[in-house]
Amino acid sequence: MSQFERRALVASPTAPAQAAAAELADAADWVDPADADVVIALGGDGFLLQTLHTMLDRRRPVPVFGMNLGTVGFLMNEWRRHGLVDRLERAKAFKVTPLLVTVTGIDGRIHQMPAINEVSVLRETRQTAKIEVMVNDRVVLPELACDGILAATPAGSTAYNLSAHGPILPLGSNLLALTPISPFRPRRWRGAILPDKARIQWRVLDPDKRPVSAVADQHEIRDVAQVDIAMDRARELTLLFDPEHALDDRITMEQFIS
Repeated sequence: MSQFERRALVASPTAPAQAAAAELADAADWVDPADADVVIALGGDGFLLQTLHTMLDRRRPVPVFGMNLGTVGFLMNEWRRHGLVDRLERAKAFKVTPLLVTVTGIDGRIHQMPAINEVSVLRETRQTAKIEVMVNDRVVLPELACDGILAATPAGSTAYNLSAHGPILPLGSNLLALTPISPFRPRRWRGAILPDKARIQWRVLDPDKRPVSAVADQHEIRDVAQVDIAMDRARELTLLFDPEHALDDRITMEQFIS
């Protein structure tokens, strides 16, 4: 018997993903995602992130196998209608550990949210943001003047982090990337690579005059005073990839793309 006997199918609302879902409608006896052993996600990277976030709310997260019907599809497998059962049996599993982000607003309210790719803080107005950066309760940058700053996991290091000139982190490296966004002062600071057991804290300086928002993947909180970040090892997720298109290989090869 297959380890993925009960399969669920979810699709982005885009026309290509819906058309692909219609093609697969009769390919299996699909079950509700809550009852599945594996979830097949049709769409792009953004939809896959949404699907993974739904897994975080489950007592028993199940693996997700994505097929690309979006644009980039870095976290996805190639879309093919046939041979799905065989692909699932041969798939290579990758564990993804999300970040737990605790945001304190200037009104004192506290919000907690997960981030699978990255968490960032960004200036809300034309005023440059000024942020104190702490690592493991130690102030490492008393004042970073910038458009923002982000912390990325290895799975997310090729996304926003890469576009902000941050480093690509191999899967399994147990590292986090701390990357400034358009830094003004100190001019020569280009970021840091930290062990993923590090506790990161960003404190917004003068948040009334220089308001800042916090974004964890696709969830935004505005007018923040402080952001605390740590790995959430209690909620590990699993992505499945075709052996010939494994995520670790993609991340390695991304370093050689000009």
